Amino acid sequence: MKWKQETPPISLHLLSPPDDSCLAAGFSAEPATQNHEGVGVLDRPPVFGAELRRLRLAAGMTIEQLARSVHYSKAQISKVETGRKQPTTGLARLCDAALGADGELHGLLDDDAPPPAEAERRGRRDAPSRRQLVAVGAASVLGVPGLARPTSGRPSSAGHADDGSLASASRALFDQYRQLGQVAPAQAVLPGLSAQTTALSELAHASASTTARDLYALSSRFAEFTGWMAQEAGDIPSALRWTDTAVQLAQAAGEPDLRHYAQVRRGLVAYYAGRAADTIGLARSAESGALSLRVKGLAAQREAQGHALAGDHTACFRALERAGRHLAADAGTAGEPVIGTTNLPDPAAMVTAWCLLDLGRPGESARIFDRECARIPPHATRTQARYGTRRALAHAQAGEIDLVCSLLPSLLGPLASATSATVLLDARRLNRTLARYRSNPAVRELLPELAASLHGLPG
Repeated sequence: MKWKQETPPISLHLLSPPDDSCLAAGFSAEPATQNHEGVGVLDRPPVFGAELRRLRLAAGMTIEQLARSVHYSKAQISKVETGRKQPTTGLARLCDAALGADGELHGLLDDDAPPPAEAERRGRRDAPSRRQLVAVGAASVLGVPGLARPTSGRPSSAGHADDGSLASASRALFDQYRQLGQVAPAQAVLPGLSAQTTALSELAHASASTTARDLYALSSRFAEFTGWMAQEAGDIPSALRWTDTAVQLAQAAGEPDLRHYAQVRRGLVAYYAGRAADTIGLARSAESGALSLRVKGLAAQREAQGHALAGDHTACFRALERAGRHLAADAGTAGEPVIGTTNLPDPAAMVTAWCLLDLGRPGESARIFDRECARIPPHATRTQARYGTRRALAHAQAGEIDLVCSLLPSLLGPLASATSATVLLDARRLNRTLARYRSNPAVRELLPELAASLHGLPG
């Protein structure tokens, strides 16, 4: 039933400290004036309303028909057409899809950016507390069996451990940290993870050449994952610095692919900052230079997300097709950690659903999310929160409010436990969308619980 809506920078002794070139390349942390959907609304031209009306009439639709199609009220659409209400990015994308405008309305908006997290506005978060440091080592408290307590500091001697067992133990520890990152708040994981990355790089520096290469390669994966956890904690400058460090460690290991994957990661920072052109440019750079098919595929997926953000349907699906070809042909490398997510059985399908939502096609997006979210492993709490929130948002924008209310109770737990600055953006959008349906008793009951879960997220 569809309800009627109501009106810290690191410095390793063996590396020079990374610079902030990525920030200089356009990843500004300056806040902008925001509207209720978190996008800039400074002096939007009244031409948007006139063009919306022209396209609606050309499509033979009344205001009431368009309002039903995009699940907004007739009064809201009327106010946008007459210039009395500012258009939002979400409404522009929905209207583009409903009117077959191929991104024309979205293109009339100013460059938009989601609200920066509190940590980004401050430049970086406060140093972690001793309690957080202890929490990382307390595997039994966090429910991750067998997690080794991370070490820190210089190794006592170059030959302290057998080469094979050292690499094997370090790889096992990396896998455990990735598991911990799924179920624990990113801010709690970061202290031990950063200390372990530094310690491992120093072990590599003190080891024989063959072992050093393996340890440098693994420490680069640690650094890349540390950057992702920093982004999840809302600390964008630190995320970019850790990514730079990962590149330097990969170069010491003679692994060029991680350098190109770093561009994919930087593209994700640009995506969440609402900068479509930067997202596309970084992804294209990674795909053109990468050697492995997996990195090429991940880069093409990121490019598709950038095109979806820009409202370009054609370019988006071309990139998605290319990503599918690359990933289908990738055989992987035995014994090495997988680059990118390990918890999505079909990443290409999930990213397709992600892009369809950005393109204003929530119904199609929701159908794919329904299928793919059911395949996420039960232990992958952070992944469940990310894609489960996106799935609920797709159903909400499609007007399927009763279904959203049935999904929310199982989503609130993952949202609360795997705190994430990036998931927060979609969770806020979901909260705003549901707030338009307060006449639904189930919505009125769930909104306070959803709002309470948002208070536990960073930003």
